[in-house]
Amino acid sequence: MMKFLNNKWFLLFVIALTWGSSFMLIKKSLVAFTPYEIGAIRVVGSGLLFAFIGIPALFKMSRKTIIWVTIAGFFGNFLPMFLFPIAQTEVSSSLAGILDSLVPVFVMVFGFLLFGIKSKKSQVIGAIIGFLGATSLIYFSEGNTEDSKFWYTMLVVLAGASYGVNAVVIKERIPNLNAIKLTAAVYSIWAVPALVILYFTGLVQNFEMKPAYTEPIGYLVFLTFFGTAIAMLLYFKLIQDTSAVFASTASYLLPIVAVIWGVLDGEIFSFWYVFGGALILIGIYLIREKKKNPKLVPRG
Repeated sequence: MMKFLNNKWFLLFVIALTWGSSFMLIKKSLVAFTPYEIGAIRVVGSGLLFAFIGIPALFKMSRKTIIWVTIAGFFGNFLPMFLFPIAQTEVSSSLAGILDSLVPVFVMVFGFLLFGIKSKKSQVIGAIIGFLGATSLIYFSEGNTEDSKFWYTMLVVLAGASYGVNAVVIKERIPNLNAIKLTAAVYSIWAVPALVILYFTGLVQNFEMKPAYTEPIGYLVFLTFFGTAIAMLLYFKLIQDTSAVFASTASYLLPIVAVIWGVLDGEIFSFWYVFGGALILIGIYLIREKKKNPKLVPRG
């Protein structure tokens, strides 16, 4: 098993499959839970799962490391957990999955803005093409219909940008921190504010088990432990074993998985999904990590 866990392509496939399925799991969980309950439960559940590793690990870290772990956790493990379910109250799981594939573009952009990582002209062109694809999706798809949806769609984009910040912070400021300890420490920190949010939702005080909750609870449990905790652990390991850009190329496969689930669940799939998604993937291809360009994501 360890052989597979050290194979970057295996990790990439598992991450893409797990996260690509997360959008449908969120959709199914929203039947019984509010977006804030879903986000808080994901973080609190992951925190409880990893607390026995995360709390001791935090005591052994320097203050500077804890600060960077906290920052990385906010952008990668806390904020997006709420943005996606809020957005998916109005946005289909397919569209959310396609737009989330913008993460590599944001990795490149924030790598330059935050840490001065320079990119080739082809990569800049790729970023522009990726954003054009996202713009076309937002303008021509459900994101521009009268009932909904523009600002909810932008929440998905914001979540992708948040993941981009998370990836470059991990690679540039805490590249040598063990992936398990990093994941555990992040959730141990952010489980506390998530627990406060969960308390104020009233779910803990007022929850009553009803037959209609059985399936959504199952989806939410799976989403919490596999789509959140385990997948994030594998993602951190992949970033540290390769680079932020390579790890973010899970975005090639993620929208395909999300769209397949969406179609199977009866969601509308339009030409603009294909057009916009294709532009985003072309953009990702142009900004992908190349062996001849080892300085793309240097260690800080």
